[in-house]
Amino acid sequence: MAVKEPITGFAVAVVREDGRWRCSSLDSGALAELDAAITELRKMRSTGASFGLLAVDDEFFVIVRPSPRGPSLLLSDAAAALDYDIAADVLDLLRVDPPDEDDESVWPEGDLEILADLGLPGVELEVIVGEVDLYPDEQLHMIAQRCGFANELASLLDEI
Repeated sequence: MAVKEPITGFAVAVVREDGRWRCSSLDSGALAELDAAITELRKMRSTGASFGLLAVDDEFFVIVRPSPRGPSLLLSDAAAALDYDIAADVLDLLRVDPPDEDDESVWPEGDLEILADLGLPGVELEVIVGEVDLYPDEQLHMIAQRCGFANELASLLDEI
């Protein structure tokens, strides 16, 4: 099931503290292993909101939001679990079976309300996820714009 080529994309931690947004890179291992992403995000001490944005191989994205009761997760395309371990790990944590191999439809799995407290209601996030003509990084930029950290995300990605 694992993809043997190196995984491309980006893994970004987003923190909102004292009314200001801050974006920083996560280790590239966070793109391959959900546990690595969760562990790195938990290390970020913040009194405000913190979450991770993972754009994987121009195929799909994952939003990870750690909490004491376990991470909230959103996988933009459940079918990615057929080809990527990290997507399969998301479905495992969500206790959702992967789709059939011959199912070609795209649908999200997880918490569409994951960023509702930051200004992005689930219905709007569902519309963004449903924009299947967009690449995951474009979808994540739309999410960043809606929540208010688009400039911080763009600046970070320009550096990587």
